[in-house]
Amino acid sequence: MIRLSVRIVSVAALAAFSLPVLEASAQQQAPPAPEQTPSVVTVPTGPAPVAAPVFPKPDPANFTAATPTKEAVSTFLQVNLGFDENRVWEVWSIQKTPAEGVSKVVVLYGDKTGKQQPGRFEFFTLPDGKHIIVVGADNVVPFGDHPFAEYRAELQQHADGPYRGTASKDLEIVEFADFQCPHCKDAQANMEKLVVDFPKARIVFQTFPLERIHSASRAAASYGVCVTKEGGSNAFFQFASAVFDGQDGLATADGATMTLNSAVTKAGLEPAKITACAATLETKAMVDASIKLALDVNVTSVPTLMVNGRQVPANTPYETIKQIIEYQAKLDGIAQ
Repeated sequence: MIRLSVRIVSVAALAAFSLPVLEASAQQQAPPAPEQTPSVVTVPTGPAPVAAPVFPKPDPANFTAATPTKEAVSTFLQVNLGFDENRVWEVWSIQKTPAEGVSKVVVLYGDKTGKQQPGRFEFFTLPDGKHIIVVGADNVVPFGDHPFAEYRAELQQHADGPYRGTASKDLEIVEFADFQCPHCKDAQANMEKLVVDFPKARIVFQTFPLERIHSASRAAASYGVCVTKEGGSNAFFQFASAVFDGQDGLATADGATMTLNSAVTKAGLEPAKITACAATLETKAMVDASIKLALDVNVTSVPTLMVNGRQVPANTPYETIKQIIEYQAKLDGIAQ
């Protein structure tokens, strides 16, 4: 098992500096590099501040790039950070770089309550005007007034896993998870709360097995596909609950077989039939398609939620997830 402590300063959804004290657990396909202090945040020494930060006045000489405009950056920040009413920021500079069409943006940010240290966030805007590269995060992030729109459309078209809630895709929450990932198991408590609190949402389970670190993850994903095919979404979530409950059994080949067959039985289906289905090329193709979808929408770790295309670590504290969903729904004009 690989355990990675992912500061929100380095995740793709630009929760990057909206939740600087939050650490979310995730699992990735490959071992992470040695943990370092993220360069996107400058943490002052000394006692914690006791009042809202007062940012230095920006120098007009630091705004040498024609694009993006300060207004465009501010709108982008509002879309990403507006769910937190205590978050404040100042666009400090937008400068040309030697690369044509690439600008460097520096943002100072803080917290109105003064409970958190202020910091500095830097990114490069790319020539297409639709993406940025976050300094210190090694990640390409959607940029613009509606940065999540393309991923939202992609998920509406291709997120075909079992779901709970409404059939409507107006508010779609897609969970990418691996049955053998301990952090995905932990995230199920949040998922159960979402089902209760957002009955008008479509909450989809999309399998993303990390085969390089979890030997039984693809088999579990394949079983899940076949359980859904045979018994529908209700059977799948009974199966999923049983697999997560018995997750330790997936550690060995014999244990995985027993765990998966037991979960199939608990879902009211016949293990022999599901085992045969799981071995087919059609099922392999369906699992491969789900993995491809995850990569297409820039999901690199599990468990991850996509809220109308907006990426949120699924182990984020529940009240914060709820706050983000409510804010995204408001941005998208969805009544709750």
